[in-house]
Amino acid sequence: MTAPVRRRLAFLGTPAMAVPPLQALVDAGHDVALVITRVDKRRGRGGELSPSPVKAAALELGIPVSHRVDDVLGQGVELGVVVAFGQLIKPHVLAEVPMVNSHFSLLPRWRGAAPVERALLAGDAETGVCLMQLEEGLDTGPVYDTVRVPIRPDATGDSLRAELVAAGVEQLVRCLAEPLPDPQPQVGEPVYAAKLAPDDLRIDWAAGAVAADRQIRLGGAWTTFRGKRMKVLAADPQGDGASLASPVAGLTVVRVQPEGKGPMLLADYLRGARPEPGERFE
Repeated sequence: MTAPVRRRLAFLGTPAMAVPPLQALVDAGHDVALVITRVDKRRGRGGELSPSPVKAAALELGIPVSHRVDDVLGQGVELGVVVAFGQLIKPHVLAEVPMVNSHFSLLPRWRGAAPVERALLAGDAETGVCLMQLEEGLDTGPVYDTVRVPIRPDATGDSLRAELVAAGVEQLVRCLAEPLPDPQPQVGEPVYAAKLAPDDLRIDWAAGAVAADRQIRLGGAWTTFRGKRMKVLAADPQGDGASLASPVAGLTVVRVQPEGKGPMLLADYLRGARPEPGERFE
């Protein structure tokens, strides 16, 4: 039996969903020489600097961290691994350090910044993870390996991300334990996953119950009532009719967060708000 390949790697990533792949590569015995991530951000009233989740994890693992992509040069790195990094890598870096990207979609569908969110909002029956060769273009590189993940009818943004991260971790460890095969060109019509804007999550009740349910399950959905913004946290797609709780038949809102208040059951909110007959979300 051939011993697993052990590589000297650079890891490029930023959000929490990129932490499990970093940890898995270390656990698999790879030498992660350097982590590249975004610069620290100021958060809270005190304006204290806060590291990205990947930076925090790397420091705990004792891995050097940089915010400059060019710092991978001259490190003797065999391969760069990119997971939700959020920046394009320039050609002069790719010329010295080949890189693979763990991308959470079935390429070429949903190239870009928000593939998980766009797949859920579009009602796709499945998505997946592609391990691709990084090129200068936006998610245009050929693909080494694909794992398909069905999107369950009750999937939320959080649950789908967790499934994709688990699938991506398994794929990454499996593929990097062996010599990489020749990547295959992407086949099909490219579809771009633009970053979500606030209006993408404003519930359009006129679009019907199915579209509203997808927005709510994704997380961050909102509407207005009496001129104030209200987050819609949970709904029952088997609801029994249109009301303030559901301006469209077939969907009943269950939990909300009114502006300036904490999450609560809609029924509790309505007891205090005392809506007039026929009054609805706007």
